[in-house]
Amino acid sequence: MRLSVNVDHVATIRQARMADEPDPIWAAAQAELAGACGITIHLRGDRRHIQDRDVRVLRETVAGAFNLEMKASDEMVGIATSVVPDMCTLVPEGAGELTTQGGLDVMGEEQEVRKAIAALKAKGIAVSMFIDPDVVQVERSKAVGADIVELHTGIYAEAGGKDEVARELEKIRVAAIAAGEMGLEAHGGHGLTYRNVQPIAAIQEIHEVSIGHSIVARAVVVGMDIAVREMIALLDVAG
Repeated sequence: MRLSVNVDHVATIRQARMADEPDPIWAAAQAELAGACGITIHLRGDRRHIQDRDVRVLRETVAGAFNLEMKASDEMVGIATSVVPDMCTLVPEGAGELTTQGGLDVMGEEQEVRKAIAALKAKGIAVSMFIDPDVVQVERSKAVGADIVELHTGIYAEAGGKDEVARELEKIRVAAIAAGEMGLEAHGGHGLTYRNVQPIAAIQEIHEVSIGHSIVARAVVVGMDIAVREMIALLDVAG
């Protein structure tokens, strides 16, 4: 099980004061040195945390896989095809939302998604779709040309009670199996923490998780190196 560390919220702290620190570039380097397989960032239209400069510098400094989360808009596709990250994850993005609220509706945005995927693949960029753990969404992701699906684990993470947790976990497992059968690599992400990540990591068909807020929150107290190593240890035990 691979870990991609999302450093968005290091930038959130920086932007709170419109300062130059803490720098997500430093955090990304520390995360990779601690064993992360790569770095994820989300460049939002409102630039609430990650800035264009961060995208450019991280492209030059990330040693592992550099994953750019983005809306399938002309603006973001233009940036991505200029910077050329290793992977782009297409995500929904709503104005004023506190965080991403759910997976991308591939059918509802198919024309925009197909256009974005064609442009990204022309530059040799792998494409991931951030979707709800729904087999139909997995099928549509395959149909539009995605290479990877990142299954939205937020509902699982927020589930209350053992029965609800079990139901949401089963949805993720079924979607991950379906992805593998269709030739797509399955990842997981959103809302994962040190307390709830191991059941996700135990799903053999999920090859990578993307975790940001929980790791950054712990890093504030113990440092990025320890925070990442502790998460990787949990993944290793579960896997």
